[in-house]
Amino acid sequence: MDFIFMLTREDRTVGDCLAALEAAAPLGLRHVGFKDVGVDPGTQRRLVRRIRELGATSYLEVVSLGAEAARAAARAALELGVDTLLGGTDAEAALEVLSGSGVAYLPFPGRPEGHPTRLGGTPEQVTRQCRELVARGCAGADLLAYRAFEAEPLELVRAARAGLGAARLVVAGSIERAEQVQALAAAGVDAFTVGSAIFEGRWAPGEPGLQAQLRAVLAACRPQ
Repeated sequence: MDFIFMLTREDRTVGDCLAALEAAAPLGLRHVGFKDVGVDPGTQRRLVRRIRELGATSYLEVVSLGAEAARAAARAALELGVDTLLGGTDAEAALEVLSGSGVAYLPFPGRPEGHPTRLGGTPEQVTRQCRELVARGCAGADLLAYRAFEAEPLELVRAARAGLGAARLVVAGSIERAEQVQALAAAGVDAFTVGSAIFEGRWAPGEPGLQAQLRAVLAACRPQ
């Protein structure tokens, strides 16, 4: 299971994202992402360029919901040259923009709402939506499992896995303990994201520095 380091806090890209990326660089992370809000386009371009130089896969996650937000995020993904676009709720609108580009798109299943985003929806709804996303041509889904308020997180994970088949399942948001990572791996998740919990020191309490937090997440990814 892949760990995607999100240069984000409270659903926004952190202002010192470039410095944070440099601090993380010695660890050789293979997947790095950021949000579509929080820093200006120039900083986003420098960020993507540096992620590419480090040999990592880049991810842009869209915060806003709706068709126009999906189109805007897809256009930004193309302009920035990211590898994968995460989030959003209007797959058809995003895919229209991304068609033929090679950018993978993984939208939110369920019923995301608010900011920071919470997730409504039942397991049955998530399974159905994931099947529909794959049929439309999405590369997978970006599930806010641990922000769910109508179902148990792992029930939604299993529901998404059932609906996606072999397509990619990313779980995002509120992952801050090794037990969660191990449960996600056992449920067949392909990747998970962590942002705020790293910048707030919740992965390695009492240990200073970004690298200590990242090492704690990486340790949780090792087979038990």
